Amino acid sequence: MGGIDLPEVLGSRSTYILGAIGGFNGRKPAAGDVVPVSTPSTATGQRQVPDVDTIPEAFRPVFSKQQSVQIVLGLYDHRLTEAGLNSLLNGEWKVTPVADCMELRYSGPGVEWKEREQPFGAGSGPSIIIDAGYAVGSIQIPSGTQPIILHRDAVSAGGYAMVGTVISADMDLVARAAPGTATRFVAVSQDEAIVARKELAGLKNKAWEALGANR
Repeated sequence: MGGIDLPEVLGSRSTYILGAIGGFNGRKPAAGDVVPVSTPSTATGQRQVPDVDTIPEAFRPVFSKQQSVQIVLGLYDHRLTEAGLNSLLNGEWKVTPVADCMELRYSGPGVEWKEREQPFGAGSGPSIIIDAGYAVGSIQIPSGTQPIILHRDAVSAGGYAMVGTVISADMDLVARAAPGTATRFVAVSQDEAIVARKELAGLKNKAWEALGANR
């Protein structure tokens, strides 16, 4: 289909810089690098990507300086005080310059945790746990007050409590957020998250149909 002509690693030509694999020698391009570009393919069965100017406006992503991001609360939201949970869901959070495919850090009003005796093996921070697996989109608060969203290149486990998880349908929305983007987190149920995922899939299918592209 054209694009960057690099070897596939795990089915992708993208670069995972943290793991130093894939893409351009497992690292970001540097001055003097020459990145090969392939020619468009007309092979049967391949989806042809049209020029961006032909994509109907209704299907183009919106890049806004204000976002409402839907999240499912848990697994550790019960450790926030009532005021802390209210701050998470009703406060305005802004994306900081520390934002990439691994994580996006936010600054805002902060949250408050319930006092408790730390379990054996855990540190002294209010958001520290012994260990847990992280879903893509997990919201942690390592500092105890300011949240981060773990994106697609993030680690899969660690020792910070997850107070919520961004629904899959909103992960691309989060990825489009530039530093300074004002964000509000909106709690939804798992059933609502599944509906949103189906609606997004349907929208993508309609976009391809509108383009008349091969599938």
